[in-house]
Amino acid sequence: MGGDRMLGRFGATLEYALRSSAAPFVLGARLAGRLRHAERPGQPPRRRGLVMASKVALDELFFATEILSASFVSMRDHARMTQEMHEALALFSERGWLDDPASYHQDPPALEIASVDELRAPFLPHRHLRFASGYEPHVGEPGRERWLGYDRNRTAHVRLLEHSGPKRPWLICIPGYRMGHTLVDFTGFRVHWLHRTLGLNVAIPVMPLHGERREGRRGGDGLFTGDFIETIHAQTQAVWDVRRLVSWLREQGAPAVGAYGVSVGGYTTALLASLERNLDCAIVGIPVIDFMRLLRDHMPSIVERAALRVGLSFPEIERLLRVISPLAMAPQLPVERRFLFAALADQLAPFDHARDLWEHWDQPRIAWYHGSHVSYLWEAEVKALLEEAFRATDLLPGDHTKAA
Repeated sequence: MGGDRMLGRFGATLEYALRSSAAPFVLGARLAGRLRHAERPGQPPRRRGLVMASKVALDELFFATEILSASFVSMRDHARMTQEMHEALALFSERGWLDDPASYHQDPPALEIASVDELRAPFLPHRHLRFASGYEPHVGEPGRERWLGYDRNRTAHVRLLEHSGPKRPWLICIPGYRMGHTLVDFTGFRVHWLHRTLGLNVAIPVMPLHGERREGRRGGDGLFTGDFIETIHAQTQAVWDVRRLVSWLREQGAPAVGAYGVSVGGYTTALLASLERNLDCAIVGIPVIDFMRLLRDHMPSIVERAALRVGLSFPEIERLLRVISPLAMAPQLPVERRFLFAALADQLAPFDHARDLWEHWDQPRIAWYHGSHVSYLWEAEVKALLEEAFRATDLLPGDHTKAA
């Protein structure tokens, strides 16, 4: 009971700092550079000037919109959340999942198609694939029944852009946080360039709790509320669904299948590469790679001090998250089929997230660019890295370099 009260007090402090009239103070603290991630030890030198400042401002604008619309677990859920975390730690330890995180993940069955619809969108015609996800948390796992009660989330959705004629390679683009809408996803992955210019087939799955699968007011609500049991289920279901998609594309005759994710989608892609052997390449962009570090990166000092005073155990949360951590598992692809790109001035996923994955992945090809999280959309280094990865891993062989 004492722990529940402490977590409740911390939650109240967090909600006050991020949702109330204290929000301007929090934003001011960031803009004044008082948060820890302005510069990092070992960070390569980065350019300065008006152009870089403009790119950084885009990150800060995104952060501001999140602060002002953030949702967190309610006070009445704090006791439940604490109990579930303790129960999960005991169960995960007992079953060996903390020592062998990959064993936590179940191999999904073959995909049975529910429906495929043709959509004549003005920007790019595509097909909309729907299927029953089939993902279920382990029997006895905390939060299982609640997760299964999210009815919309139980149906998986995928946007498909496929060329006619001979079979071509497929690129699965794994969206980040708050994505999951067709226009946003097509813009965020430069789908016109991937599909029309380079000639790739493109599949964009909708992540759990996003887009048509959302359970809250906005896509992504529930992923970063502080309820880490929900975060574990969301990421586990995400890789489950994508692995089913990979197997289906192979069954359709795909000569090659690659995965490319950005931001939190980069985390999902790195996790996928730790579990799925049937991939030809994995490209991780501007990745978040450690959820607890991300929280602490963006946690104002007032909130961190409150957490320490009430004795909130960050190490316990980090231990719990091992079952979905790409840094706790070995990648299944050879090093020459792993690729990363990251920003030197990223204000949302600081550079050490990408650096740590790069080191864990045995230092594969990585492109650093002088920009921010959001500016990856137009950075020349990113475009060059993607083309290099496609060519090196046979996603762009010979006559696939031109659109039909």
